[in-house]
Amino acid sequence: MGGDLGPDVTVPAALRALRELDDVELILVGDEATLKEHLKKHSATESKRLRIRHASEIVAMDESPALALRNKKDSSMRVAINLVKSGEAQACVSAGNTGALMATAKFVLKTIRGVDRPAICTALPSLGGHTHILDLGANIDCSASQLFQFAVMGSALAHAVDGGEQPRVGILNVGAEAIKGSPVVKEAGAMLESSDLNYIGFVEGDDIYSDRVDVVVCDGFVGNVLLKTSEGLAKMIYAYLKEEFLRNPLTKLAGLCARPVLKAFLRRIDKRRYNGASLLGLKGVVIKSHGGADEVSFANAIKIARVEARQNIPERIGSQVETLLSQ
Repeated sequence: MGGDLGPDVTVPAALRALRELDDVELILVGDEATLKEHLKKHSATESKRLRIRHASEIVAMDESPALALRNKKDSSMRVAINLVKSGEAQACVSAGNTGALMATAKFVLKTIRGVDRPAICTALPSLGGHTHILDLGANIDCSASQLFQFAVMGSALAHAVDGGEQPRVGILNVGAEAIKGSPVVKEAGAMLESSDLNYIGFVEGDDIYSDRVDVVVCDGFVGNVLLKTSEGLAKMIYAYLKEEFLRNPLTKLAGLCARPVLKAFLRRIDKRRYNGASLLGLKGVVIKSHGGADEVSFANAIKIARVEARQNIPERIGSQVETLLSQ
């Protein structure tokens, strides 16, 4: 029921996911009457693969996470996370209030032993395919040990999802030299140097889009700015290309000739393909969709949840954290 458009997006996205993924069953959590009405609009009904679970409350996008956690125990968000806790569902996907989702998920599912705080992780396109970035806003101030934990979780995710034996891990810094950075970043680097992770050292912002690193670690303040800047840059590039190709009849003709290449290029940088951020460090799979996601974007978040559930990401992270802590 959350996000900027609620069931207007989530219901058709769920139906799209069911068409594209034949091994997935979905539970739509929210106001039953509203959800049935939206299914009817798309000539769909409940089935073995698509069920509705009624929830009487909704967490507003601007609602206090603490108040939502305390006062709305029958919200669609809380009920969906409870389904993961009980094992009836293997993952939860929400486009709702990020703070409330994180607070509720942490309260209900708890964190993996050895993990202080969950982190938000997503992938950004790069020359090597994509790069996993965490944290993206859940933890504004982080200690060195927490950055180390983020690295462990990001490495486990990249290994499971991408198949690489030893994902390359770097810490985002103002320079690649060992003498640069804050005391916290330097301490985290030293911890990673002595670990079994494939730590490649400090990386800079431009390395994210290269083929040099698979997992980039930073605190939530830096990560959120990085993410929003990247999204803004992609929009600007698209606007500039459109403006130049529409400048005059000759450029329009050139644009028509270049259309297949442009479509392929825009597909590669389309942020909808990367929608769906993982809340890593929890004892369950929770995926946060962008609040302004459209049908394609939200369906992609469902696909990410499917992959993480099949790969048992929480268990993999727990195993790797336990191994590293015992060293």
